[in-house]
Amino acid sequence: MARPKGSRNLSEMEQKAIVEGHHQGRTHRELAEQFKVSRPTLSKFLKRWTLQGGFLHKKSPGRPRITDSSMDRNIIRMSRSNPRLTSSDIAREAAGLHGRRPLKKPFISAGNRKARIAWAKAHLHWGREERSSVLWSDESKFLLFGTDGITWIRRPVAKRFHRRYRIPTMKHGGGSCLVWGCFSAHGMGPIHHIKGIIDRKAYLDILEKVMLPHARRALGQGFIFQEDNDSKHRSSDVQQWFRRRRITRLDWPSQSLDLNIIEPLWNELKERLAGE
Repeated sequence: MARPKGSRNLSEMEQKAIVEGHHQGRTHRELAEQFKVSRPTLSKFLKRWTLQGGFLHKKSPGRPRITDSSMDRNIIRMSRSNPRLTSSDIAREAAGLHGRRPLKKPFISAGNRKARIAWAKAHLHWGREERSSVLWSDESKFLLFGTDGITWIRRPVAKRFHRRYRIPTMKHGGGSCLVWGCFSAHGMGPIHHIKGIIDRKAYLDILEKVMLPHARRALGQGFIFQEDNDSKHRSSDVQQWFRRRRITRLDWPSQSLDLNIIEPLWNELKERLAGE
């Protein structure tokens, strides 16, 4: 639809001048002639100005902005410095809550909790001497390249193939390495590379050739051995080996990875390997 003759949009400066002239008592005809607009246009503007309580521009009906220009710059800076930040990560950073990956833990049943509490109470009064006699052990898998999870990035348009926004890969995932390790209050023990799968025979070989020589050198004859409740650890052959060697084993409640102080050591090694 064509705009009526003499009708046009008024600039902000013209609007302010018309309002000022209106306050000074000038007529609509005088103001219309001065600003070269029709009197209906002028009357409509002044009516709208009066209805809006003196505001020259109607407020936007849209959702109000949550961020200001300073926060906008910070959001852009964070996204450019770390393209893998998600929108939720950025929102938490802006709110002062830093993104952290949730810790994964095995499901703990009511029976597991009861056994864990009983174990803790039974060892509550252990002193330095008892704790220093324990050899802590565990198996762990290390990825040799990359990650086994999904990684997201935030990048500009048309930058998909830019080196900064790529994740290198290798055929067959780069492989992994399964190891057995131990340590005590006297220091680190050996880390043994496990080739293939570890069954009761492979575990017995580790106990005889790796664990026992180290334990006797570091802790002497009266040491206590800790291991989890994996099925190969509880096989009849393995239990017979411990009885024959007269080695005391530390009773261990099921689903209790967090009680084993070797877990933080594995995490530290994996973080260092990922950074290489």
